Amino acid sequence: MPRPVTLFTGQWADLPLEVLAQKASDFGYQGLELACWGDHFEVDRALDDPNYVSDKRALLDRYDLECHAISNHLVGQAVCDRIDARHQSILPPRIWGDGRPQDVNQRAIEEMKNTARAAKAFGVGVVNGFTGSSIWPLLYSFPPAPEAMIEEGFQFFAEQWNPILDVFDECGVRFALEVHPTEIAFDIHTAERALNVLGRRAAFGFNFDPSHLLWQGIDPVEFLRAFPDRIYHCHVKDAIVTLDGRSGILGSHLNFGDPRRGWDFRSPGRGAVNFEEIIRALNVLGYDGPLSVEWEDSGMDRDHGAREAAEFVQQLDFAPSQIAFDAAMAEQGGA
Repeated sequence: MPRPVTLFTGQWADLPLEVLAQKASDFGYQGLELACWGDHFEVDRALDDPNYVSDKRALLDRYDLECHAISNHLVGQAVCDRIDARHQSILPPRIWGDGRPQDVNQRAIEEMKNTARAAKAFGVGVVNGFTGSSIWPLLYSFPPAPEAMIEEGFQFFAEQWNPILDVFDECGVRFALEVHPTEIAFDIHTAERALNVLGRRAAFGFNFDPSHLLWQGIDPVEFLRAFPDRIYHCHVKDAIVTLDGRSGILGSHLNFGDPRRGWDFRSPGRGAVNFEEIIRALNVLGYDGPLSVEWEDSGMDRDHGAREAAEFVQQLDFAPSQIAFDAAMAEQGGA
């Protein structure tokens, strides 16, 4: 059975969910990965309003759409980050509150616990998101960062997230970190270290997104091979490196879409990600969850791009073979 092709709603939160659901159905998607911002999925209402979950499901049913995961990237970012004025723009006012950093961290922790409870109530088993990182500013080690400072950052991550993951365990829901710059895990080595500092507990795994690996020079397929039992969800998102001798891989403080950047996101199939090899690797892993399009391409109309992406993923996906290709010849005495 083909994997369901879904659309992540995070980049469409300016639209009411009903409008987006109608579009997604028309584009050819089988489901939506609901973002916990805009009116797409509201954690507090899911827990406080007895009709909210059933009404949300009924809305999706009207457009014949499934939901396999919800995503709370923005609040998750505030769990481990050193909070500053930037966070106010991405957080709900009730999480930002007075803006005192430790209080924001704590409110984010409680909201992520509630996200697990809301996911259970909604009947989904995966919450995708970010973790934040207190040590991302130490990425370039000058002034030199002692190993003790890096270890302290990973321990802080464990202290902040283990109580959240306890609630995920209670709810039978898994958290899938989208390995990404500014998170505690942004490549294979840091992902391994994050797993280890949590004692490799099963509640914590990954939302595989090849676009964030590719521009760093990491082979996305090697990430899949490194964590065969921790791929809890998959994004289909593309990127391309556009170094021209003037730009750098760090982005040059230029916003996405600026043609001077050294890399940028692309609509699936229009960048440099080798999705063919990713599908083959997912088949080896036995991954049968959604292929969720996270559509970002500053140079393309998003309705055109999202429709094209749905078609691309549906044509791309294929099931693994159930027999050896030469078995029939062997049975007939062939070579």
